[in-house]
Amino acid sequence: MSGENLSIDTAEKRRRLHIVLWLNVAIAIGFFASGWAGDSNALLANGLDNSSDAIVYALSLLALTRSAIWKRSAARLSGIMLLLFAVGVVFDAVRRFIEGSEPLGLVMLGMAGIAAVVNLICLWLLKRIEHKDVNLRAATTFSFNDFISNGGIIVAGVVVLWTGSNWPDLIVGLAVAAVAAYGGVDILQDAQTDEDRASKAQSAD
Repeated sequence: MSGENLSIDTAEKRRRLHIVLWLNVAIAIGFFASGWAGDSNALLANGLDNSSDAIVYALSLLALTRSAIWKRSAARLSGIMLLLFAVGVVFDAVRRFIEGSEPLGLVMLGMAGIAAVVNLICLWLLKRIEHKDVNLRAATTFSFNDFISNGGIIVAGVVVLWTGSNWPDLIVGLAVAAVAAYGGVDILQDAQTDEDRASKAQSAD
C-alpha cells in the first residue's frame, strides 16, 4: 500500500471498508461472548456498540454509489441506532444495579485490550481515506468512540479486580452509552449540516 490518501471511489477504499466491517463483526461477537461469560454490562454495551458500527460500515459501503440524499438518510439511520443502543445499555445497567452482578475483571481487561488494538487498526484504515462523505465521517467517529470506550473498560477492569465490586463495570457501561448518545447526536447534526450546505449550493445555482 502507498503512503498517499485514498480517493473516494477506489477499489482499495472499498476493500478497507470491508476489512473494517468484518473486524467490527468479529469484535462484537467477542464482546458478547466475554460479556456473558464475565457478567459485564460494559462488555455487553460494547458488543451492542460494535454491532451498530458494523451496520454503519455496511451502509457506508452501500452509499458509495448512491445519491447524496440516500447517504444522508443512511447517516441519520446510523445516528438513531446509536441513540437507541444507548437507551438499551442504560436499562441493562439499571437492571444489574437492582438485581446485582459479579463482573470478572480479568475478562474485562483481556477483551478490552484486544478490542483496543482492533479499533486502532480500524482508525488507521479510515483516516487514510480522503474526501469522506457523511457516512464515512460517521464511521470514523464510531471507531474513535470505541477506542475511548476500550480505555474505560480497562480502567474498570482494574478497579473491579481491586475492589470486587460491580459499580465500576456499571459506570463504564453508562459512560459507553453516553459516548454513543453523543456520537449519535453528532452524526445527526452532521447529516443536517450536509443537507443545509447542499441546499445553499442549489440555491446559489
